[in-house]
Amino acid sequence: MNFNTNLDNILKRVEKPARYIGGELNSVNKEITEDMTRFCFAFPDTYEIGMSYLGIQILYNILNKERDIFCERVFCPGLDMEELLRQEEIPLFTLETKTPINTMDFLGFTLQYELSFTNILNILDLGGIPLLREDRNETHPIIIAGGPCAYNPEPLADIIDIFLIGDGEEILIQLFNEYQISNKAGESREEFYKKIVKLQGVYIPKFYEPVYAENGQICRVDKLYEEAPDKILRCIVPDLNAAPFPVKPIVPFIETVHDRSVVETFRGCTRGCRFCQAGIIYRPIRERRMALIEEIVEEQLENTGHEELSLLSLSTSDYSKFEELATNLMHMCKGRNVSLSLPSLRLDSFSFKVLEEIQGYKKSGLTFAPEAGSQRLRDVINKCITEENIYNSVEQALELGWKNIKLYFMNGLPTETFDDLDGIYEIASNIVEMNRRINGKGRFNVTISVSNFVPKAHTPFQWMAQDSPEQFSEKHHYLKDKLRPVKGVTFNYHGTKTSVLEAVFARGDRRVSKVLVRAFELGCKFDGWTEHFKYDAWMKAFEETGIDKCFYTTRERSYDEILPWDMIDCGVTKEFLMKENERAKKEETTQDCRTGCVGCGMNKNVKCEMEGING
Repeated sequence: MNFNTNLDNILKRVEKPARYIGGELNSVNKEITEDMTRFCFAFPDTYEIGMSYLGIQILYNILNKERDIFCERVFCPGLDMEELLRQEEIPLFTLETKTPINTMDFLGFTLQYELSFTNILNILDLGGIPLLREDRNETHPIIIAGGPCAYNPEPLADIIDIFLIGDGEEILIQLFNEYQISNKAGESREEFYKKIVKLQGVYIPKFYEPVYAENGQICRVDKLYEEAPDKILRCIVPDLNAAPFPVKPIVPFIETVHDRSVVETFRGCTRGCRFCQAGIIYRPIRERRMALIEEIVEEQLENTGHEELSLLSLSTSDYSKFEELATNLMHMCKGRNVSLSLPSLRLDSFSFKVLEEIQGYKKSGLTFAPEAGSQRLRDVINKCITEENIYNSVEQALELGWKNIKLYFMNGLPTETFDDLDGIYEIASNIVEMNRRINGKGRFNVTISVSNFVPKAHTPFQWMAQDSPEQFSEKHHYLKDKLRPVKGVTFNYHGTKTSVLEAVFARGDRRVSKVLVRAFELGCKFDGWTEHFKYDAWMKAFEETGIDKCFYTTRERSYDEILPWDMIDCGVTKEFLMKENERAKKEETTQDCRTGCVGCGMNKNVKCEMEGING
């Protein structure tokens, strides 16, 4: 029985065969030539989640415009499909050509979330590719990875061959061009690595070896190739207007998590929340011209048939011409009978007018993110909103008829006390009372959603300790008991066990890869899915490998400690992050970059033309 016949047979026996067949509208297929570089983009989660990620559409579009590059896709199969692949001994394959992934030139992972790391190992294993780079040879694909988690590459350094730090639009084509030159010259993989290690944004872990002191901390990092750079500066696209953006994105056959057209309005953030990694690693602000955004929207809607449009950025209403853009898009969408979604809005008077026009009588719900319950703690984290801002926004929403308000907070933020938690209770109670005053006793609900603070690399809080599981649990129960008597309040909180694991890999060093591999061997995968998370297996993996998770979670670091990610230069100086950490301890805020440069180092380290933006 041949491969395709076997595949046809098993697709009839799985829950969602459309996850694996490819051939969607606007997907690409090419004639394979001998000198073509074949790259498989791997998203370490299911098809529905991966196809909602804009990055895959951007890179797929850019790479497949190149004559000698073919970008294909693979996702983590569902458990039913995985069982059949193993049973029938079918290696994991690409969607476009059904080619086994172990025959690709490159297999590239996007690292969006630490709890997807075991899925990376599962994809490698299903593809018949050794998990550790030291066990692979020149017949195997080169394993590359990028994305936000690559800013601390060390937990995966024994697994990934090449990390790409920063924007992938330019560095990937440069990497593949160098590979083609090297390949034609008959050079070894080692020779290829030595050529590309000097490219901006390229980190090759085999050329670096951390050395540990008796206390477990890194005492130095030895270079195993003298010409490897001491610091790897992230790669950046300076002008989004010149960067290609897909106007013919792939349209899946099945419903995905975000089943809509998406346009990125700008990249970066100026607000400086001290817990937020994205706000640091995506600096500086780079906007697309309004006319270009509108042109992309028109073409996307024409080429996809999507019935919903969403704008993507870290803070949608921070776009410099947001009011004009939102008004124009509303008219455009209304004329096409397309719904418009504007996430991450700053809830001011104009935003409410926009929301009123978009949602009309439906008024599905509004989301605010105060992050902390007290002004003191909001100042610590540099979340520059006041209670007056919160209550004024909520009051406008209530007067306009919204019946569901969702508030996001974080537990375990540095310096947090139970007084700060009381502030969450007070905000929820006051909103319920405000609604009673404005709308009487009709249907109304406030949802308080609490996530756990995870210290991230390249943030002002990268040195801070995470709360212990016991502390998180105590705070969750305290809030639950406080909020239970308040009628009309729903309380949700994030699982503590996954937050601890996330922190281990967010700030881990090269040694934690042993835990990762062992946990996978013990059956761990889809760790971000509550129904699949195997906490006991993870604890066994820590025990068997002798790795103390508390070394990475509840331990505060000193400024002179060498951090595992210190070789990665995100463009923001370590001195600025230290200064911000000290300002946090003094409960001092730092102004928005748009009102004046705060000296983070980005303007000095990264040359960037930002049309219409100062700083």
